[in-house]
Amino acid sequence: MRLFIAEKPSLGRAIADVLKKPLKKQEGYIESASGDVVTWCIGHLLEQEEPDAYDPAFKTWKLEHLPIVPMQWKLRPRKGGRGQLSVINKLLKRADIIVNAGDPDREGQLLVDEVLDYLKLSAQRKKDVRRLLISDLNPSAVSQALGRMRSNQEFVPLAVSALARSRADWLYGINLTRACTLLGRKVGFNGLLSIGRVQTPILGLVARRDAEIEHFQPKPYFEVFATLLTAKEETFKAKWLPSEACQNWMDEEGRVLDRRLAQNVVDRITGKQGTVKRVEDKRGKEPPPLPYSLSALQIDAARQLRMDAKTVLDSCQRLYEQKLITYPRSDCRYLPEEHLSQAPEVLATIRHNVSSLGKAVDQALPERKTSAWNDKKVGAHHGIIPTSLRTDLERLSELDRKLYGLIARQYVAQFYPDHTFRKRVVDIDIERGLFRAGSRQTVEEGWKVLMNSGKSHQRSAGDENGENNEESTFLPELAKGDVLDCPEAELKEKMTHPPKPFNDATLLSAMTGIARFVQDKDIRKILRETDGLGTEATRASIIELLFKRQFLERKGRNIHATATGRALVNALPERVTTPDMTARWEASLNDIVERKGSYGAFMGGLDQELRALLMQTMNDGLPSVAGLPAPSNQPFKRKGKAKSAGSRRKKRSPARS
Repeated sequence: MRLFIAEKPSLGRAIADVLKKPLKKQEGYIESASGDVVTWCIGHLLEQEEPDAYDPAFKTWKLEHLPIVPMQWKLRPRKGGRGQLSVINKLLKRADIIVNAGDPDREGQLLVDEVLDYLKLSAQRKKDVRRLLISDLNPSAVSQALGRMRSNQEFVPLAVSALARSRADWLYGINLTRACTLLGRKVGFNGLLSIGRVQTPILGLVARRDAEIEHFQPKPYFEVFATLLTAKEETFKAKWLPSEACQNWMDEEGRVLDRRLAQNVVDRITGKQGTVKRVEDKRGKEPPPLPYSLSALQIDAARQLRMDAKTVLDSCQRLYEQKLITYPRSDCRYLPEEHLSQAPEVLATIRHNVSSLGKAVDQALPERKTSAWNDKKVGAHHGIIPTSLRTDLERLSELDRKLYGLIARQYVAQFYPDHTFRKRVVDIDIERGLFRAGSRQTVEEGWKVLMNSGKSHQRSAGDENGENNEESTFLPELAKGDVLDCPEAELKEKMTHPPKPFNDATLLSAMTGIARFVQDKDIRKILRETDGLGTEATRASIIELLFKRQFLERKGRNIHATATGRALVNALPERVTTPDMTARWEASLNDIVERKGSYGAFMGGLDQELRALLMQTMNDGLPSVAGLPAPSNQPFKRKGKAKSAGSRRKKRSPARS
């Protein structure tokens, strides 16, 4: 008898549906006519024990107990999980072949493996366990996956890496949360001050952004535009690009802060002639955007549908369990090349399910193969796309329908031509000053027709950043050496603006692209090569946790740190509120997956770092914490640019994220 252990009942049912009929549904499992049995976990059936399981004295929080470091780690059944564990245990005794059918990722691997360990499966039987990887719950995809099962031994490093991260998060969260909460009580704050390897750097990111906005001092800067006249009396404008000689009068972003300098340029070039020094005229193209990963989908859904990250994840899970989309917790935006043969069927399904995309599907090119189809960039799971299951979407909630439509449109875009454009840039020398004009005009709309672009994407002449949309977009035909008249010039005074507060889309974007908030080159490189801050499956829940703890709050669509959150970040050691440590963790965890590093080396390094952090935290104390923010005459302490990656356990103890 083959025993399939799925991660969730929905996956278990999908596996059972392709086994020999008739099926017998039993309490906690399904048996097929061939004798094969499918059972399931309910997410994590096990969780880390609390500190008092190691020593009853730890039930009382005391600084002298820290750090709490288990010598022999213990797991316990989650609430409501004992019954299903008992079912699995009985089935294991009957099974000839055991199949790990956890979700196709690091956490899914551990979820089933830890059950086998907890139920004391023998070492010999563990060697014979098979691994089933399923990212699409439709019967054809499940049947194909059943024909491609591999040895579970190949995936041991995945489980070890997930286990190391789980235990490390426990150590970090339990110890620092107790330390900070106890120190908070000493200065009059009696609430929980939870610390997490991911949650605290996220809080630090938002708190620092709020501080930048609060203490931002606007300042004027100046731009110069030359009006230029060709021999054919065609007029256009070009923007002055200050030279290095002007550095002393500019800010770090290259903006001129001295009006006299800008006015001098205006006076010098008015009524003079200029010479065209460079003409760049080329066609460019933009391929369709890749299929969605979870984070990319959450970002677009926040911008277009105003859905927060958790709502998107919950909606995706419902669509997945109804077999309408593929595995939703994916960090990949590419598709297996073999899926291209299924494109006509999936497109036909989209036409049936989403009537508003019917015309778009009819104009698609099913044989078109974009860079999205790339086996080399597909890991355990692939991009989120619709399945071939036809249904009546009216039976879904409005949000689920809209999200399905977003995923479907992104898939249809893969079969549209590239967006092509003509980009032109002209450099003109006027009185030894450099002026630039540019334009970008659409040649073929291509896939952007689907995205409701509607208009050609032109930038204003003289402004490559698109900031001067009031300027003419006209740029005449010019050649190097052409002489132009400059009858007039204009000085424009503008004001610098503070950064914008975070919202759901920009906070998720910052978490996935956290490297841009880090100054250290080595750490930045690591973060670019990993998932950023948190993982696809945990980002939404960790953001929600910060709201629940009242460290974050919403004001309209914007997200801000509360007084409690800001004061906590201000009081903590810098390393706790920035992503640097997480970057090093992720590098080590990836080394474990690739068999370049070891569990022992990672945990040993963590132990040393944790002790050093606890010593610093307890020596420094918490001079100001929630409810006791720093006086208004003491500006928020800026500690660098923040961010960190997160625990992957799907349901964590509150103090460990």
